[in-house]
Amino acid sequence: MDQKRLQALVEQISISTFGKPFRHTAFFNPRLRTTGGRYMLQTHNIELNQKHYEQFGEEELIAIIKHELCHYHLHLEGKGYRHRDRDFRELLQKVGAPRYCRPIGQKTDRSKTIYTYICTSCGLTYTRKKRMNTDRYVCGNCRGRLKLAEQRR
Repeated sequence: MDQKRLQALVEQISISTFGKPFRHTAFFNPRLRTTGGRYMLQTHNIELNQKHYEQFGEEELIAIIKHELCHYHLHLEGKGYRHRDRDFRELLQKVGAPRYCRPIGQKTDRSKTIYTYICTSCGLTYTRKKRMNTDRYVCGNCRGRLKLAEQRR
């Protein structure tokens, strides 16, 4: 989907769903990673994540556009446009927009790997989420050398 088509889609959704025109710019921002889109308070533009469109299709993109248009129209009307505001939640429900977008499959999560270290002197075990340099760190109990015992995913 190119810029002109995206702009036309946002304007069409704004008129058909909200009955109000969208007078600013909507575009794909390639730097967005964890969010489906965002409404910019200062410029009133809407940035969208193209990866959501590529992975989930136009239906998900339309849902994200409705969500961002809720922020847009409520902000311009001076009503509560934040996620926690009642006006925002009611308008989301009225237009059938999701509160959050579907998550994109992220890269492997490092935090799921667990490292177990054992002191070679006193046998005390340490479990860590991050890998340690055993040449640099020693046992806090007896100052003995540490050895990597196991690494679990």
